[in-house]
Amino acid sequence: MRIDLLTREYPPFVYGGAGVHVAELSAVLRSRVDVRVRCFDGPRTAPDTPEGVTGYGVPGGLDDVNPALATFGVDLAMAGDVAGADLVHSHTWYANLAGHLAGLLHGVPHVLSAHSLEPLRPWKAEQLGGGYALSGWAEKTAYEGAAGIIAVSAGMREDILRSYPDVDPAKVHVVHNGIDLDGWVRPTGDEAVRADSVVRALGIDPDRPAVVFVGRITRQKGLPYLLQAAARLPEDVQLILCAGAPDTPEIAEEVSSAVAELSTRRSGVVWIEEMLSRPDLVAVLAASTVFVCPSVYEPLGIVNLEAMAVGLPVVGSATGGIPEVVDDGVTGLLVPIDQVQDGTGTPTDPETFVSDLARALTDVVTDPERAAAMGVAARRRVEAHFAWDAIADRTLAVYETVLEQWAAR
Repeated sequence: MRIDLLTREYPPFVYGGAGVHVAELSAVLRSRVDVRVRCFDGPRTAPDTPEGVTGYGVPGGLDDVNPALATFGVDLAMAGDVAGADLVHSHTWYANLAGHLAGLLHGVPHVLSAHSLEPLRPWKAEQLGGGYALSGWAEKTAYEGAAGIIAVSAGMREDILRSYPDVDPAKVHVVHNGIDLDGWVRPTGDEAVRADSVVRALGIDPDRPAVVFVGRITRQKGLPYLLQAAARLPEDVQLILCAGAPDTPEIAEEVSSAVAELSTRRSGVVWIEEMLSRPDLVAVLAASTVFVCPSVYEPLGIVNLEAMAVGLPVVGSATGGIPEVVDDGVTGLLVPIDQVQDGTGTPTDPETFVSDLARALTDVVTDPERAAAMGVAARRRVEAHFAWDAIADRTLAVYETVLEQWAAR
């Protein structure tokens, strides 16, 4: 069986959870099926790039057009090269159109993974302008035409069926994201010594309690709410923000101003804007007390799995797929959030959400024994439910179901 995975992100150009997902899924599938990866950001020339990876640049003449149009140009090139695949599997709206067109062109089933949904991210209009209408059209067309859809959580499945009511519920399957357990392990021995030097060089005091956030600077991650909540934490608690790649200059300025203002009111605010290597990020996580995920929209949240694998409890918003990851009271705490139903995810009562978030973080960060016990439980939960071998088995089962249905048409 030959599977072509179509994606915007693939190493070394990974910006979010979807890129991590494709990199890990393709790696674990290679021992089972013939996998080809087609990705954005130009050819991959690094010597450690696996065979069967093809990177595409934006076609000539589209460099200065709306980013959505440039994306479609890459999609057209991808679709033409899929000939010979038994099934095509696309990830995110960036590659969904490529998968849809490839399926039509080559007469093969198209499966897509739902990592997020354009109707539930209206703030993307700030980034894409009129291109947001194009991204929404591409996604809707692909979802309604797909032979199979993989939702990364049950919450995401509900969002799909609500956003696209013409989609047949029978073709929407739930397969959670996975985690590379060996790559996210608390350092010991010589690695612990190296990790200590890394975090100190970044301005983190490993002897102080710390709340850590990891994510892009985008509306869905809820960073402004976290910054408000951080002002209410005990004075000795550090706030570590591994946050970069802002969607727009406006959200970048909003967060920058809030961080600057917070830094005048308390010590221990550490903002790391550059993307850290995995070993350095593991070091930062291991030096922290609790991980925070204040998202207003989060289909699952691979960052939560990564933190849990390192042995951190997670305090997260009770929205999207987060409740399927965080076992409330056991591996962390869920913060209630009542949200406006206009697609923005805005809390109906922002002050209550901020207050509840600050209270939950304080409860965990000021009780180191409880935090440590939750961290141990978090690692066990990840091992039991989110290992990549199990995710690969479930994904292959979806492929086989779709191929059987396709052949029986």
